[in-house]
Amino acid sequence: MITYIGTPKLETERLILEKFEPGDAQKVFDHWISDERVTDNRVSAAHTAVSQTVEKVAGIVSQYEKEDFCYWAVKLKGSGELIGEIDLYDFDEETGNCEVSYSLGYRWWNQGYGTEALRAVIEFGFRHMNLHKIAAAHNTDNPASGRVMSKAGMVQEGIVRDMIRNSKDQYKDCAIYGILEGEYFSKGLSDKGYILNVKG
Repeated sequence: MITYIGTPKLETERLILEKFEPGDAQKVFDHWISDERVTDNRVSAAHTAVSQTVEKVAGIVSQYEKEDFCYWAVKLKGSGELIGEIDLYDFDEETGNCEVSYSLGYRWWNQGYGTEALRAVIEFGFRHMNLHKIAAAHNTDNPASGRVMSKAGMVQEGIVRDMIRNSKDQYKDCAIYGILEGEYFSKGLSDKGYILNVKG
């Protein structure tokens, strides 16, 4: 059985993962969701007006009352700068499985922040939610995202051809990754303690 506890605040070495607030919309727009370098790796198109982002963030915030909603804003611990988002979703009660997705602003790529956030969310899922498996996918033309998944302990399981069609009407093959709860603990990943603090 999955244990749902919503979206608690998670603290890592360099990051704070916490709930979005309505006032975050402008930074979400500025930092990644209007940037095609980022949104080319997402199914939805880049936002062209901040009003779109206001609506998106309001939709996220409105769901925080649900215990099975896990959607974090990723912020730098020192400055509080909002740099990205990460969420667990598509929970399957029968299997205890779910998926994870994330986006980071281009300015913060290749600095280990994606790996740090993903490791924290994986640890949260297995330690606090009793999940069995966490899966993720990335476009095969975005291998950097696969490296983030690998560094977080996930294993590539295969490639699905034409898995998505993006906003430019292009089909994309996706590499599928996953990590099992048993692997997480047997590989010693649980001993790392990526989360320093969990606050409800």
